[in-house]
Amino acid sequence: MKAISPYLNFDGKTEEAFNFYRSVFGGEFSSVNRYKEMPEGDKLAKDEQERIMHIALPLKSGTLYGSDSLRSTGPQVTMGNSVYIMIAPESEEEARTLYEKLSAGGEIETALGKMFWGDLYTSFRDKYGTWWMIDYAFPEKRPGR
Repeated sequence: MKAISPYLNFDGKTEEAFNFYRSVFGGEFSSVNRYKEMPEGDKLAKDEQERIMHIALPLKSGTLYGSDSLRSTGPQVTMGNSVYIMIAPESEEEARTLYEKLSAGGEIETALGKMFWGDLYTSFRDKYGTWWMIDYAFPEKRPGR
């Protein structure tokens, strides 16, 4: 298996959300496609033609993918908490930076802090409705150290 990557769906907010994620994680989009580019895309409503059909943001490990739903053709997006994206940062500083940036304007479920199992952990929903977990295992806790 090469990788497992999250694919996020939004109701017209994909471009805005992915510009936000790019500001947090850095990098450049490897692809951005709009519905107007697909065959017969010109038959869609004007506002749907501009929606994102597919976007990809390569990360250090894996890729964050996304798209907008279309009210006229597809299932409607219902934002929920059944899926979280888990981030395993390389340092405590990176964990704190990601937490500050990603949670801005969102809803904190578990505040960032040292947990009973010894890791620095948080869970929250960002301002676009995506659920995140950040879990940093302190070096002294890692196996083999």
